[in-house]
Amino acid sequence: MSTVKTPTRVGKKLLNIAASPPGVRSLRFVVLISAMIILTLLGVVMVLSASSVNDLRIFGDTWHHLKRQVLWLFLGVASMATTMRIDYRIFKKFSTPFLLFSLLLCGLVLFPGIGITANGSARWIGVGSFTFQPSEFLKLSMVIYLADLFSGSKKKTSVTITSIKKFLLVLGTASALLMLEPDLGTTAIIAAISLSVLFFSGFRIRNLFLMGFSGIALLFAASYTSGYRRKRLLGVLDPWQDPTGIGWQALQSAVAISQGGVSGLGLGESRAKWGFLPFSHTDFIFAIVAEELGFVGACVVILAFLSIGLAGLVTAFKAPDSYGQLLAAAITAWISIQAFVNLGAVLGMLPITGVPLPFVSSGGSSLVVTMAAFGILLNVARQKR
Repeated sequence: MSTVKTPTRVGKKLLNIAASPPGVRSLRFVVLISAMIILTLLGVVMVLSASSVNDLRIFGDTWHHLKRQVLWLFLGVASMATTMRIDYRIFKKFSTPFLLFSLLLCGLVLFPGIGITANGSARWIGVGSFTFQPSEFLKLSMVIYLADLFSGSKKKTSVTITSIKKFLLVLGTASALLMLEPDLGTTAIIAAISLSVLFFSGFRIRNLFLMGFSGIALLFAASYTSGYRRKRLLGVLDPWQDPTGIGWQALQSAVAISQGGVSGLGLGESRAKWGFLPFSHTDFIFAIVAEELGFVGACVVILAFLSIGLAGLVTAFKAPDSYGQLLAAAITAWISIQAFVNLGAVLGMLPITGVPLPFVSSGGSSLVVTMAAFGILLNVARQKR
């Protein structure tokens, strides 16, 4: 079987930067779980603050979204506790069935009567008031499958021509299903996560850049050929060209953040949530954090994600086998990339994609699946090399 050259020097150097002596194994575990607890607890408080006004107007209950968020948080903690206690190597045996099941669910949302359509997109499946988003499960299944695909011997990863073909087939299928919903934001994140797995697997940097540029070109084409997405893309450059339309969220988000100053207006004192900033409890919750808690609160959120990123890289480097290394690296990349995309959109630096802020935004599927993935990361962090 022909082999693509391994391993990547840059990938090794990046992990070597995060290297730590064996004595800090408990420290990286503590850093990971502490950062997650800070983000989830802050998320509960901010969901209540950001959603209370609209909840009272629409549901007659200011606690509507809070009660749902707390329920999903309990389910997320249960899923995290489960994945943290199960040996992560067991997931390797079910990587292919899990992936196929996730792809099937993503296909089912496209059928009328099964998929639930909201805001022009069919992304949910549910019964009654219970709904979930299959694309969130797809992120986790892709991470598990790709880590299995590229994990070779106990100490070295394996990138072969056959594995690259499987990689392209799986990523292409997943992207096609997501774009049919349509969901460009999740498509971009899954593509970025997949490329990060290739990076840490030892894929040639030159070929990786070629894949990355090709993916960016495809995403740009998908955005520019669609009227609504093209307006969002151009709106990043100049939101004032349509201040009451496509630029409304970006401008209101900027106003909210600027009002926060250093210490914020105070918890519960947001003005943007009074109908000015749509989706303030989901996609734009960071704007409410910055408005009510100021620069200090915003820095706490950013530092928490940076801590997860650094501790996750340390965990990947110290993993006892290549599968654990790729799992930890991919999950860390997932959380970091999604946080970057969300914060970039809120700050007006990236197009608005509808991607939630991990652990903080309101949303059941995202919270439960992200916490399940985080449990796997904690699982790897607990292992001895």
